[in-house]
Amino acid sequence: MEIDTSFGTGRHVIHLMHTHLVFITKYRNPVFTRDHLDRMEEIMRAVCEDFECELAEFNGETNHAHLLVNFPPKVAVSKLVNSLKGVSSRLLRKEFEDLRFAYWKGVRLWSGSYFAGSVGGAPISVVRQYIEQQARPSV
Repeated sequence: MEIDTSFGTGRHVIHLMHTHLVFITKYRNPVFTRDHLDRMEEIMRAVCEDFECELAEFNGETNHAHLLVNFPPKVAVSKLVNSLKGVSSRLLRKEFEDLRFAYWKGVRLWSGSYFAGSVGGAPISVVRQYIEQQARPSV
């Protein structure tokens, strides 16, 4: 039996699970620039690797970020989200002074809520295209 390489495999599982995540800034403040989003993507990719996930697509605008994550069944989406938001908030505020105090008095970058949608009804290519078409700031 030949296995499709787009599927993930584990000891007792073959899987293909994607989720579309959206994180918004606290109070939807428009604070992200291209540099912020570029660094955020690097951080999010590293966190996903730590969870044995794949960040298939990433983009954002001035007040939110979209992620398309391929993950194994052993990963709880809520734990992944907590890590993605916590690590990115800590590192971005550490590395970018303008994010440190401008809007949240150094307390919080992300809103406490998030969107997580399983991707399966729409083809992945449609979701990927939607994320690619986000209007990333030019500055």
